[in-house]
Amino acid sequence: MALFREAFSKCFHVELQKPLTESESRHFANNIFETTGLIIGAKSIKNYSSYIAGTGETKRENPSVATLDTFARYVMNAPYTDEISRKAEQGQYAYWFQYRATFIREHGFTTRPAKRSPSGTYLVIIAATALIALLLFFILRKDGKEKNIVENFHSVNDDTLSAHGWFVLSKDPDWWNKKNEMENGLTLFTLPGDNWPDSTHKPVIKNLLLQKIGSDCFSAEVHMNNFVPGSEWQQAGLLLMEDTNYSGKCIRISIAYNDFFGGFKKPDEIILQAITTGGIDFTRPEEMGHLTLFSKDESDSLIHLNMQHSALRIEKNGNHFRFLYSTGSSDNNALKEAFSRDLKIQPKYIGIFALEGFVRDTIYMPVHFNYFSLVNTACDQ
Repeated sequence: MALFREAFSKCFHVELQKPLTESESRHFANNIFETTGLIIGAKSIKNYSSYIAGTGETKRENPSVATLDTFARYVMNAPYTDEISRKAEQGQYAYWFQYRATFIREHGFTTRPAKRSPSGTYLVIIAATALIALLLFFILRKDGKEKNIVENFHSVNDDTLSAHGWFVLSKDPDWWNKKNEMENGLTLFTLPGDNWPDSTHKPVIKNLLLQKIGSDCFSAEVHMNNFVPGSEWQQAGLLLMEDTNYSGKCIRISIAYNDFFGGFKKPDEIILQAITTGGIDFTRPEEMGHLTLFSKDESDSLIHLNMQHSALRIEKNGNHFRFLYSTGSSDNNALKEAFSRDLKIQPKYIGIFALEGFVRDTIYMPVHFNYFSLVNTACDQ
């Protein structure tokens, strides 16, 4: 039960309170597969959640050692594998036994509990947990304010990012491991993917780096170095999400490459684009803004000079959003408002992303990020 709860918290970033829905179970199962390379069925996950967080009327669940090992691999960030490779390992379920041994050691349990009354032990654990939760509540919410986030990406080790509140959605290990390509910065790549589906693809953005949003009103900003997209729909920027499975609304602002003009002949362009998607009930996005930054009939050297430093900012005040940008040869160029819009969306997460859409381009351009901030602001009445 503890292992399942820990895995659930890693996937959804909240504590398990109630049994999972079918869509939540599928998302959980997909996340485990993308992270570990191993499969736990969505139906099994739904049954486990009903047994652990339900009313007690469901039948007792007894997962196999292989399933327990898969959950343990997911929680412990084990290397990506598959069933054949796991069976070839000398200790094929080593992660489960390691997790169990650590749990027993840290909680003072034995495999066969002594006959003394367990109530005292449980009461101590409950009291200690409640005290820690109470202290964290007052530390994190002192004066009713959430902590501002300023990230310079001086270290992009997984442990450092996690300690700073980051988590990765749809991790592609081969490309994620190249994230330290730039010194004192984060590198993502324009991999295939998008945050809205088409006729043959489900929404997915690989290596999407997310933070939780703790305030209704905020200002979020990201800086990039020398990002000059050069092929169809290569882009990078900021993404606001109501949830982490793309079933809710999203807002995206990005610097992107555009070569589609509906059959008309125009020079390819580098654009600033803002779009919103309505969730699983809407198949088409809405383009809120499309601003040409540079036309490709201009000098490439001048374009590269003026794209040495670029920045994007989203400001949210209630339902009103402002989208700002800057480009230039220096890192302190003034931001300019590009678009503004009233939108009914309550984002819970903000992400840094790079993608190329669902195209067959295999040129995965690196995008170097060297600054991110999420500042809580007062909401105007």
